[in-house]
Amino acid sequence: MVELSYRPWQDGDDLTLLEIWGDADSAPAGAFRAALVPAQDANPWRRTIVATDQGIPVAAAVVYSTKLHPSRLWAYVEVAKDHRRAGVGATLVTMLRREADGALAAGLVSTTALRTKVAPGTSGAAFAEAMGLAILQRNRVVEVGPGALKLPMFGEGTEEEAGARVQDLATGSVELTEVVGRYYEAVNQWDPTGPLSPGLVQRMFLDDLTGAHGALVLRAEPASAFGADVAPSKKGKIQAFALSYSQGHIETTEEVAATASEVFLGVEPTLGHDEAVQSAYDLLALITHQYPVLLELDDSMEALCAVVNPMISVGAAKVRGTETLVLGE
Repeated sequence: MVELSYRPWQDGDDLTLLEIWGDADSAPAGAFRAALVPAQDANPWRRTIVATDQGIPVAAAVVYSTKLHPSRLWAYVEVAKDHRRAGVGATLVTMLRREADGALAAGLVSTTALRTKVAPGTSGAAFAEAMGLAILQRNRVVEVGPGALKLPMFGEGTEEEAGARVQDLATGSVELTEVVGRYYEAVNQWDPTGPLSPGLVQRMFLDDLTGAHGALVLRAEPASAFGADVAPSKKGKIQAFALSYSQGHIETTEEVAATASEVFLGVEPTLGHDEAVQSAYDLLALITHQYPVLLELDDSMEALCAVVNPMISVGAAKVRGTETLVLGE
């Protein structure tokens, strides 16, 4: 085993390590490098360890908590290529676990279970699996081409009927905030968030700082409480939503159409499977009628996957960049 020294992160380590490591071998690795910063005890709790060879940093590892997904800690390890396969990474993971155990005992974190993000086929993926982490989730960035789905017809196809079903909403809408929050909770049961406050949902998805600049919703057909002969007095409930963002919100290693809108599309989580799939289809057909859209697609987004996966298989939608896997305990 290589004889190295281990110490906390210091200012300037990032520049030295970037020079030694070179370019990141995947998008997750590049994103995690930004998490290599000095330790802190709250918001989030974090510990960063550096391995040095004769005083020169050659490897680093970080473990940290997040408020949004508190059931696991994020962890990342990177070792210079000429120091791999010598036990350095395993030693750093052991040290991260020791730090997490201490934080749990001190009440600074609520768990010691770890998770990480990798790209399939990379050295990071192989190392995470060797450390006993299993696949929890797959994420893809998908570009859906224009006009690939048949436009839905609502009722008899009148403008009035379409206007009752499809509406623009302000991103500050309380109704929209509520359904977006419950949808995010529902598709993240594999890494639970717990109940999300309206304020947190706004900060995550809907306020100006997120890049959100528009929302389109598909509503259920309005129904009257007084029978079919009496005009409905209330709007139908939201069945699906599409939030559009300024370009650059979704990261991908491949070029996409300049006209592609970046969109977060979801459904009312209490809908039955068939109704949820139909709602996702209808809204996706509407927003891709003339222009492409870019979607982040987790396998847990079952309704949207049921629409998009067949499109990928026939070339009407394309996966951009490489898949990302979340591995954890």
